Order: sequence, then C-alpha cells, then structure tokens
Amino acid sequence: MKALKAMATINEQGQITLDSPLLTNKNSRVEIIVLIPEPAEDFTKEKIISDFRQAWHEAMTGQTITN
Repeated sequence: MKALKAMATINEQGQITLDSPLLTNKNSRVEIIVLIPEPAEDFTKEKIISDFRQAWHEAMTGQTITN
C-alpha cells in the first residue's frame, strides 16, 4: 500500500474536498485516514496559577492521592 499526504476541507455535508488533485492512478478506490486537529486547551497564566494554588492547598491539607 502506498501512502500520500494531502490537505483537504470537510464541508457541511461531511464531504472531503482536496486542496489539490492527487498524482496517482485515476478511477481507483482508496482507503483514507482523516486526522482532525483538536482545539488547543486554554492554558492562560491565570488558569495555571489557579491550578497550582489548588494543588498546593490539597498538598498542604493532606488531600493528596496515595498509592
């Protein structure tokens, strides 16, 4: 099996439109794998500090997880 990488857009009907034609045999059936980027998590300075304060409080009050 040969692998090709191409960029595409998924329209509102769920159909894929390639940005440019594939340079391969025409009229052949293919198997595709679609990689959809996930939205980046919002790691603002305030969120990081809030999470740290929560973790520090839990550690200081003995609310830590033990195995």
